[in-house]
Amino acid sequence: MTLRTGLLGYPLGHSVSPAMHNAAFQALGLDARYDALPTPPERLAETVAGLRAAGYRGVNVTIPHKQAVMPLLDGLSEAAQAIGAVNTIIVQRFSKSLAGYGGTNDLENRSTVLRGDNTDWLGFLHPLDAAGFDLAGKSALLLGAGGSARAVVYALIQRGLAHLAVWARNPARAVDLAHHAHTLAPSLTIHPFTNSPFTISPDLIINTTPLGMWPHVDASPWPDDLPLPAGALVYDLVYRPERTLFLQQAEAAGCAVQGGLEMLVVQGAAAFELWTGQKPPLDVMLTAARAALAGPG
Repeated sequence: MTLRTGLLGYPLGHSVSPAMHNAAFQALGLDARYDALPTPPERLAETVAGLRAAGYRGVNVTIPHKQAVMPLLDGLSEAAQAIGAVNTIIVQRFSKSLAGYGGTNDLENRSTVLRGDNTDWLGFLHPLDAAGFDLAGKSALLLGAGGSARAVVYALIQRGLAHLAVWARNPARAVDLAHHAHTLAPSLTIHPFTNSPFTISPDLIINTTPLGMWPHVDASPWPDDLPLPAGALVYDLVYRPERTLFLQQAEAAGCAVQGGLEMLVVQGAAAFELWTGQKPPLDVMLTAARAALAGPG
């Protein structure tokens, strides 16, 4: 019986996840497939409820559902609870350890349950760890305050970041994320900006917004008239295009840069392992993702 996995989000025209997961399934000789499941917000509850009956082993979750999906699930991992967002759902056999999460009272009457996890933070850290970029005691500026931003904050805290500034177009969301970060790490110095971040020179600048993502490749989260600190590492979670306008701005300013494709591959590989119990070949997934990026759209 074919193992079914997929991706919930809306829209999904930019996604290369089906290509990289299906390439990994093929490389390992698994009878499995990964489907794109474009799901508008009004159909999210219906689609999640139907995963069991449709035979899915699990799905990834992307914009705009990472937080909205949480109350629809039966259990949450420690990381998903701390982050406050889910990017991976696992359909698994009922376990007593899942009771008490998700607000359902009849779990013991189900043979399977939906467990939410978050692998974004693992994907985010992978290229930094591989490059030997030590976050302990450093400062970071976070652009955006959505579900991906929460995963990044969790990752930064795991590596001992000392100072965090948050900027978002919606100031209330920046303040909310700053409060959330403080609950996770009371010793972390946190500053939410309510306008452009002119007053700091961070070691790391991270874009977690979709600005610059295909097809809006001429957009950037960074103002043209605001100098980038030359000594900073600029990390853009956008992966389509692989070299965004923001990264081009950073390179022109003398910054080191990191794109989002490696994060995408590693977070996907972590989800793959949760569904199958097998480690997928990262090189195969990366090659497939790049090939998909080079294709139409």
